[in-house]
This record gives sequence, C-alpha cells and structure tokens, in this order.
Amino acid sequence: MIPAPPGSDSIRNDLARLVAGGRASTSDPDRVAYARDLWPRHQIATRAGNAAVAPPAVIVWPSNTEELSAVIAYAAARSIPVVPYGAGSGVCGGVLPTTDTVLIDMKMMRSLQRVDRARLTCDADAGMIGQHLEDDLGAAGFTLGHFPSSIYCSTLGGWIAGRSAGQCSGRYGKIEDMVLGMTVVDGTGQVLRAERGGENAALLPLFIGSEGILGVVTEARLRIAPAPPCRRFASYLFPSTETGLDAIRRIYQAGLRPAVARLYDPFDSMIARRGGLRTEHEAEPKPKRTEAKPGLALRALVQALRMPGALNELIARVPDKTKGGAKMVLMWEADPLIADAELREARSICSRYDAQDTGEGPAKHWLAHRHSVSYRQSPLFTAGAFIDTMEVAATWSRLLPMYHAVRAALAPHVFVMAHFSHAYPDGASIYFTFAGAARDDHACEVAYDRAWKAALKAVVAAGGTLSHHHGVGRSKAPAMRSEQGNAVDVVRELKRVMDPKGIFNRGALIPDLDEHTPLGPVVEAE
Repeated sequence: MIPAPPGSDSIRNDLARLVAGGRASTSDPDRVAYARDLWPRHQIATRAGNAAVAPPAVIVWPSNTEELSAVIAYAAARSIPVVPYGAGSGVCGGVLPTTDTVLIDMKMMRSLQRVDRARLTCDADAGMIGQHLEDDLGAAGFTLGHFPSSIYCSTLGGWIAGRSAGQCSGRYGKIEDMVLGMTVVDGTGQVLRAERGGENAALLPLFIGSEGILGVVTEARLRIAPAPPCRRFASYLFPSTETGLDAIRRIYQAGLRPAVARLYDPFDSMIARRGGLRTEHEAEPKPKRTEAKPGLALRALVQALRMPGALNELIARVPDKTKGGAKMVLMWEADPLIADAELREARSICSRYDAQDTGEGPAKHWLAHRHSVSYRQSPLFTAGAFIDTMEVAATWSRLLPMYHAVRAALAPHVFVMAHFSHAYPDGASIYFTFAGAARDDHACEVAYDRAWKAALKAVVAAGGTLSHHHGVGRSKAPAMRSEQGNAVDVVRELKRVMDPKGIFNRGALIPDLDEHTPLGPVVEAE
C-alpha cells in the first residue's frame, strides 16, 4: 500500500467539518477501494499484486450541492487534485487518482426528487444508481429508457460524464437527448445551473461527456416517457454481416424506430448461441466451479489466445454459412398499433435479403439476459489472459470499412469478435470484444497496449469516432488529437476557464501536456 502524503489526516479533518456526519476517510481499506475503476489494464495490474493502482489521499461523501461546493472550494484554494467518483464501473481509466487526491464519492446524493407527469420530466441526484432511478420511475408509471449494461453499478452522473448510451437508444436516444437541465459545481466551487433553452443553455453540451474535467454534476432534469404499453420482438438470420447491416440501415431510414436493433457477425452469432467468450454474452450462467484453478478447457483457451493471428486466420477461413449466418434481434417499445405496423414493415425489409425469420425467441432471450455480467471474464483474468471491449461508431458509408479495418488491426495481437448496436438513420456503433494472453503479466500489458494502439489508429484512419458510449478516460485520450484535431486545445482552454487551478480529474479525456500515459502517443496528428 502506498502511504498517504503528509497532512492527509489534517485535510480529512477539515473536510469532515464540511459534510454531514463528518464523512471523510483516510483508512487503507477505503483508499484501496477507490484507487481505480474497472479498466481492464488495471485488472492486469491487480492480478500482478497491485490492488491499489492509485490510492487517493482522502475520500469524502457530500450529501448535497452545498456540501460539494464547500469541498471543491476548499480543494481549489489549496490546489489539491479532485476526482469525482460515481460507482467505479467505468472501463476506460476514467478514474485514476494520485496519492494527493481528494476523491469525492457522489452516492450520498441519490434521490429521485420529483416527477412532473404533465411535462414528462424528472429531477434526480447525480449519485443515484441507474437501476434505482429506473425502478422509482417505473413505480410511478414512467421510464427513462436508458439501459446500459452497467445499469446495476453505474450512476446518473457517470452516464452524463461519459455520454452514455442505453440498449434502447434506437427508441429513446442517448443520455444527451434526455438531459434538459443540470446543476454543476465548477473548479472554484461556484454552483452553476444550466437549462435547455434557458439559463446557461450553452453549458449543457459542454458538460455532457466532459468526464469530470470541467466540473461535477450534482443533479439533472431528464426527459422521461410513459412506461411502454407493449413490446414486440423479432429475430432473423442473414447470409452475411453486410446484408444484415444494410437491412438495419433501411429499417431506420424508412422511419421505423425499434428500441433495439442488434446484429452479430457470423462468428459472434455462433459464439453467442453456444454461450461462449463474451462480455455481454447471452447464455445461461453455468454452475459455479468449486476448484480454485482454471479447468483444462480454460487453460487450453488461454494457450490458444497466445497465438491470436493464427486463431483469427483459422476462423476467417470458415465460410459465414457454416458459422450459421449473422443474427439480428429487434425489439419495439411502443403503442401496440405502432409497434405492429413497424414490425410488419421491418419484416418486409428483411425478406428482401433472403433472411431467415427465427421468431421472437432469440430477441426475448436477449431481453431476459441483457444485463448479464460476464461469467467468463474473471476466470480469464485468473487464468492469465485478459479481455476487453471497444465501442466505436461511424456513418453507414464508413461503418463496414471501419469494421474490417479494426478487425485487421486487432487480429495480430488479440482474438476478436464484434456485434453492431445502437443504430440510427445516419449510422451505428460497433462493439468489439477481444481477448489475449501472454507468458506473464508484463507481456500481457504489452500485448494489450499494442492492440489498443493499432485499433485506435485504424478507427481514425477509417473516419470513425473513438467512442460511442463508454467514454474516453485514459485508454483513448492519447488518440483524441488525431480524431478531434485542434478541438483538443479548445477543450483545454475551456478547462482553464472552468477549472483555473486544474484540480479536476487530471489526465482524463485529454491527457495533461506533461503526463506520461501507458499507451504513449498512440497516433500522431496528421
């Protein structure tokens, strides 16, 4: 454990006087618990024995905006780094405190304050866990319509900070489409309120997706919808990934709005049917093993992952038809008349591609398991391998070229699969799942970094965007200039205005100019 810097106890005592119940801590268990998020690169370090990658100096738990404002004003006056913390479920290194950091856990601010039935809005605290928010809205007859896979272990504030998307974004949109207003505390402790079409309206798009580098969101006003009166389901098997994607494009460009449209490439479809290697797999969880060591099949898999190029080449040689085709699942949440009419039109579109109608079953199965955690992720790490996901997006004309380019870039380094989700009239996202292994943890880190470096470069070269809904954190920050160009400097100048002491979440989204990042300069600006 890294010792806390001198004076931490004094800072803790000062902060304890600013929050109800004196909720501030410098204890080693708390410092370990808040040392990182779930970035897989940190999982490798944890396996190697470093459980506390970056333990903060002090953790504090404010319970309202006023207390948070006082904590930030205190830190700003002393130039103490600050990291806001939701539920720690991020996978991009968005949370990485330093040993002199004050980490602010937002989960004491966790209430659904009000629901306006006439205006279809609600006001909620940013520290509220997503499933709790959805449960409370459901009890009142409404839904936010935002269902990320992390809904059980992520917060509203984290969704806003990471520009999150839920699985039903085809119907309800992403989080930026739902936020109508917010309360934010900037880097001086000043409380700002922004409202769409009203006061400080220009701040809304700046803070949504800002990953805690500009300020801390404490509450938000959100657009909600009546709980769906019905659901309709459909699923199809397409001859190829290309035909399935073209069908989804035609569905959305025809004005249809299924809440869910997901397409699994042929190999991913085959693996999903067999309950295999996925971070969002749809198989029933298998009974827990009692032995501590990996079984023979898992050890064999890890050995195969040490030769990813040969493994990917072998799978690529298997015809799509032999793999069983590309699986599409569709789901509507709407008035029955609308849902039935859209389903009929979607069926007509899919029939033009020689797609096999596989009924409601696969889509209903997906819904029943859509928040299943990966029962195979932890065993893979235990066995000495690693697994990660990468979600990118592009317009329809660039989507397939990007899909092939990223697969080719990853193939020499890791075993790779993919599915398409979050479709819109102008494009869609691709969700890559990849796994790798090496002789030891250091070699795993090297393979992991090489895979990400190659993949990010391929995304930029193909004209895609580096993140659709996981955020940027530190895993993608080194490549931001290659995608965004001079906009990185604009954000950095904006940070100097909103956070003049530079205390907020240093190194996330845009790397500090003098900060060493694990991946180094991933892609040089053209």
